[in-house]
Amino acid sequence: MATAVTSDTLATGAPFAERLELYRLRVDRMLLLHLPETTGSSTQLPAAMRYAVTNGGKRFRPVLAYATGKALGLSLDRVDVAACALEMMHAYSLVHDDLPAMDNDDLRRGKPTCHKAFDEATAILAGDALQALAFTILALNRDAGTSAAAKLRMVEILGVCSGADGMAAGQAIDLESVGRGLTLAELENMHNHKTGALIRASVLLPSAMADSVDAALMQRLDRYAGAVGLCFQIVDDILDVTADTETLGKTQGADMARNKPTYPALLGLEGARVRAQDMHEAAVAELEGLGADFDELRMLSSFVLERTY
Repeated sequence: MATAVTSDTLATGAPFAERLELYRLRVDRMLLLHLPETTGSSTQLPAAMRYAVTNGGKRFRPVLAYATGKALGLSLDRVDVAACALEMMHAYSLVHDDLPAMDNDDLRRGKPTCHKAFDEATAILAGDALQALAFTILALNRDAGTSAAAKLRMVEILGVCSGADGMAAGQAIDLESVGRGLTLAELENMHNHKTGALIRASVLLPSAMADSVDAALMQRLDRYAGAVGLCFQIVDDILDVTADTETLGKTQGADMARNKPTYPALLGLEGARVRAQDMHEAAVAELEGLGADFDELRMLSSFVLERTY
């Protein structure tokens, strides 16, 4: 069983599912060390922040960061802060995406959304605080092997990938595209920002910490992550049509009900599956010629393509 793994060091031959579970358990443990305590607080803010972060999830972005770090020769403990910052930023985006002014969702990961469990104002503040905390822990990273210049670069990467040229831009495009017919290029531009930007940050943050990464390898990893990000979103769109609410942890068919542009709506289900396969193959192609250290990244791309939740 994956939960039987207690070591923070993964054996090369360990089953892939076991490796994924170890990474998930690790980031869950690390997140609790960084989130504010609820005891003694005079407001609901710390509780709402913890609720938003600890209510489940695939932890794909931290997992990708750990796998990238491992490929580049970094120990897991050196990647912990980046992994936590990525999950905090992702959680903030979900809290805000679920708000009545955005997607107006009632369910997230099978539980009431943050604004339903608390209230709208508290949810907004929880998202704001999680975003700020993500940058704070990157800036305060005490890893002796990470230079001040690398820390600054990591803060820059997360800011660019999350802001007006990244995830926030993608959400803006998404909101303004409801009811419109987008071309494939327009749809992929939206998801390269909304979903893909933070997934790209998941490989770029560990890369910024590794002295051995040259510009050519970082570009290959960036392109790998971009293709994986699109594959991830295509599969999300497919599951929104084919999976049930219990499996998804959110309302099935919500995107279709809102008349949002999706891959199945544009390409049909089979066309969307073909496009997902194309993105998986493009991702793996970027790792061609790289050694066995990069096998986890190859397997992660397969996992994204084949996932059922």
